[in-house]
Amino acid sequence: MQRNLLLIPVLLVSGTLALPAQEISNDANPLYRTPSIRMGGITVPPITNAPFTATAVIKNQQHMPDGSVQTTRNINLIGRDSLGRTHGEMRLRVPESFQGMPPLSEVHLFDPQTRVQTVYYPATHVASRQLRPEPRQAANPSNSSNPLVQVEDLGSNIIEGFDAKGTRRTLTIPANGTGATITVVDEYWYSEDLHLNLLLLHNDPRTGVQTISLSNIQREEPAQEFFEVPQGYKIVDMTPPADVLAANGSR
Repeated sequence: MQRNLLLIPVLLVSGTLALPAQEISNDANPLYRTPSIRMGGITVPPITNAPFTATAVIKNQQHMPDGSVQTTRNINLIGRDSLGRTHGEMRLRVPESFQGMPPLSEVHLFDPQTRVQTVYYPATHVASRQLRPEPRQAANPSNSSNPLVQVEDLGSNIIEGFDAKGTRRTLTIPANGTGATITVVDEYWYSEDLHLNLLLLHNDPRTGVQTISLSNIQREEPAQEFFEVPQGYKIVDMTPPADVLAANGSR
């Protein structure tokens, strides 16, 4: 699977999964700094009493050297139960013409009560488990001191039946030598109800346009199996020694 990272600032927290090229930072709405699963730019915070499942559709339009535009997409299932447990998938990126669900690469689970993060891989039937440190308190990031960044309030809109607040973040990179000025635009539509971005757009002339949208959002309690490793997997404990775990939690 292609894993080129976007050239945008992304603040990662303990327990956060950094995804392939389609990832877009969720820092425009930093309500939560606890361990969370980033599935294609959609951060799923492990909060209680807010169950849901949804389909995250990731579309990438990349400018090729010959002037053409290559379009690929990805479809991932994400979810959370009333206990705050989270489920997120990583599937292979496929051409836009591909029919059906892309092949499943890995599934990430997190239980905030035990602080155990699990990743299982269907291809090998191996699951790794790791105890995550307690989240450290982090200050909200601010763009006000960065003269290269402009943040705009886009107001409110209804997306998939949910109220969403829009934010646009524009990063202007000055010309360097003979290069031209580069303008990178990120747009976020955030639901206070779900504590999720429902729609994200990333436009970078160097990489193309990337869109992530949630659809088929269901507020019912997901099945118990959604947060469990399937039968027949070998479980490997990847938890570091206690002193290392404590050090990571305090930083």
